[in-house]
Amino acid sequence: MSMRHLISIEDLTDEEFVALVERAEYYKKVFKNNDSAEFQKHHLKLLGKTIALIFTKRSTRTRISTEGAATFFGAQPMFLGKDDIQLGVNESFYDTTKVVSSMVSCIFARVNKHEDIQNLCKHSSVPIINSLCDTYHPLQAICDMLTIKEKLDYVNNKLKIAWVGDANNVINDMAIAALKLGIDVSIATPEGIEMDKNIVDAASKITQRNGSTIEYTHDPKHAAKGAHVLVTDTFVSMGEEYAKEAKLKQFAGFQIDSELAKLADPNFKFMHCLPRHHEEVTDDVFYGNHSIVFDEAENRLYAAMAAIDIFVINKGNFNLPPN
Repeated sequence: MSMRHLISIEDLTDEEFVALVERAEYYKKVFKNNDSAEFQKHHLKLLGKTIALIFTKRSTRTRISTEGAATFFGAQPMFLGKDDIQLGVNESFYDTTKVVSSMVSCIFARVNKHEDIQNLCKHSSVPIINSLCDTYHPLQAICDMLTIKEKLDYVNNKLKIAWVGDANNVINDMAIAALKLGIDVSIATPEGIEMDKNIVDAASKITQRNGSTIEYTHDPKHAAKGAHVLVTDTFVSMGEEYAKEAKLKQFAGFQIDSELAKLADPNFKFMHCLPRHHEEVTDDVFYGNHSIVFDEAENRLYAAMAAIDIFVINKGNFNLPPN
């Protein structure tokens, strides 16, 4: 079997994505049960191995979850920030990738450009796990769907997700993930901001195949109507701080507040990948009874475990059991 990388949810078959969510669910149960014998069994799987974290962007949840997942399987996580290695300073991307991949079992990469992920995959001798780039964020999509499964049971209930915010990497993977699971999606972005054409095309193919639906609007109220999940993200991404004032003007009226929430299903859940800013959602929604943001954050750990298990331990074979 040729080496598999985790680049985006779009690259996975529907069955493969379901397997990733189920694997994350499995490892959450193992972790929560705190059975020392079970822990030891999994800890031996990568004992003596190293997993590299090449991060050119700062992180909280991604770093903690990745290091925790690596440690769970017995591997030593090695954090390589932009100031720790020669990448982009005195050494080419190719040279760095060849050297690092020759000494580790896997590379989790949190980078700026999608092109960087593609170059890593092209030159690496070990699996690359996309931990965020400017186009995709697959680990977030895995943990988000696990959280929705736990809280709303998408297997036995027809659900709708309403995204209110920017057309960014998070919704790119989240929309594809939701549609693969039969969840309807409504995306509201400000005037002048449209979804990536490649994502729109990929989404259309999924809806034609399985009957789920996706719509695009510039009206947050329309998107929120009857939604079972309300979700948003930062309006000003890392690296866009220079345009903050203009961005906030563009996103006026897109804050998720109690009035917008009244349009959603009475049992709606609020999600946000964090970090959160006040202009995106009010405190009463973010910290309210409908919020599941901290459950969502915790599930990043189990998403990373699932990725390591399938792409590293099982070498990209989705059919092998976790044992």
